[in-house]
Amino acid sequence: MIIVRAPVRLSLAGGGTDLPAYYETYGGLVVSTTIDKYFYIFVNVANGRDVQITSSDYRVFHRHRAGEPPLWDGNLGLVKAALHEFGCEAGITLFLASEIPPGTGLGSSSAVAVALVKALSMLQGRRLSAAQVAERACALEIEKCEAPIGKQDQYASAYGGLNVFRFSADGVEVESPSVSSETIRQLEQNLLLFFTGSTRNANSVLREQRERTADLQSETVQSLHVLKDAAEQTRRCLESGDLGGFGALLDETWQYKKRLARNVTNPRIDELYALARSKGAAGGKIAGAGGGGFLMLYCEKLEQPKVIRALEAEGLYRMDYRLERGGCQVLMNSLSWSHPAFMVADDAVRLA
Repeated sequence: MIIVRAPVRLSLAGGGTDLPAYYETYGGLVVSTTIDKYFYIFVNVANGRDVQITSSDYRVFHRHRAGEPPLWDGNLGLVKAALHEFGCEAGITLFLASEIPPGTGLGSSSAVAVALVKALSMLQGRRLSAAQVAERACALEIEKCEAPIGKQDQYASAYGGLNVFRFSADGVEVESPSVSSETIRQLEQNLLLFFTGSTRNANSVLREQRERTADLQSETVQSLHVLKDAAEQTRRCLESGDLGGFGALLDETWQYKKRLARNVTNPRIDELYALARSKGAAGGKIAGAGGGGFLMLYCEKLEQPKVIRALEAEGLYRMDYRLERGGCQVLMNSLSWSHPAFMVADDAVRLA
């Protein structure tokens, strides 16, 4: 058996500039960090000529028989596409589970892609670097599945930790900012996550953003310029320990993010955000493309009880978490001993 986990992420600044429609012309910049909420995939070798997939999140079971034409659609479309991409057509079972519901803005679909690439490459005896895993995951989602998404989520999940990602037509550069451990501790303490109770399909929002970006004079492009500049400012705030400045930037950039496409926000989200601000939150935004999922807020510790009480009274649920730095990891790999025919590369077992 091979067990792999991949973390989800919090995009702190620059979200949207990682879409090809923008970065191929202007260059993109994103600051993000991963948290200790993971997508897990269990891969085992089975007798027979079929592939079996079970997803606990979607409560779905699928059986694909060898020789049948590939079809990657439905809730398991990404998994089927990955199996086809790696030529895994028979004799394996997959079990998939996530600590985060799909469609909540934390990059869970890309964590799925990253975990699949890591697990299936291990199954074939290939040890890929974090950059290789991220690029294969991007190709799987963006090219093979034609998802209208960017690249920040795959890179965040593959690398783990707090990173600055620079996107261009020439590739992706990954930088680790010089942020003190005390600033990291305070950031973790002061960033609150509330589940709004609703999920959404980000593709419709991102597809509209991509179309608007094609109009080089559009309000969307101008807003993305502001968001990219704010990502540079966010990096400086984090490196200098100016978390108050970071909180103010979150509020400023949320106003621009709402201009990227329709349905980024709605009256209910605006109401909840205004309530949080009135109770002491410095800034925040809806995580991911918008429309639902998790509301992320920056709030100093002394103000947090008022914000938490107010939002919980509105039916929101606060999620506890920790920042993480491990990225996508192989937790167990026993196939190198029990199934030498697969020639699985020797990888250190790293348990949480």
